[in-house]
Amino acid sequence: MDMFSAIAEPSRRRIIEMLASKGSLSASDICDKFDVSPPAISQHLKILREAKLVQMEKRAQQRIYRINPQALLQLQGWASQMMQLWNQRFDALDEVLKVEKEKMLKEQTIRNKRNAKGRQKKIEMEKS
Repeated sequence: MDMFSAIAEPSRRRIIEMLASKGSLSASDICDKFDVSPPAISQHLKILREAKLVQMEKRAQQRIYRINPQALLQLQGWASQMMQLWNQRFDALDEVLKVEKEKMLKEQTIRNKRNAKGRQKKIEMEKS
């Protein structure tokens, strides 16, 4: 399973968040934080391992989990790339909007001048 599919599930994101804040946790410590069965959490941890988002170390009878920082750097890199692309698109949109606003202001100025001339002629005609 790829990283994005793995973190699409809320429980797995929560496990990642827990590991980010605590550093490392045993599988039983992780299970204690959820209201689902230990096999369900075990399955979530397996998916996170297969996606290389977490690393597992066996210590005697315990399995200790921690975040794989390299995987998070890959996620961050992708997100940064997407943000850069969208920022470029927004910059281009800003430029189009700026040009359109200038056109509208120019057209409004021309209409205002025409209206002012029309009012002036009307006033002159009323005086005569």
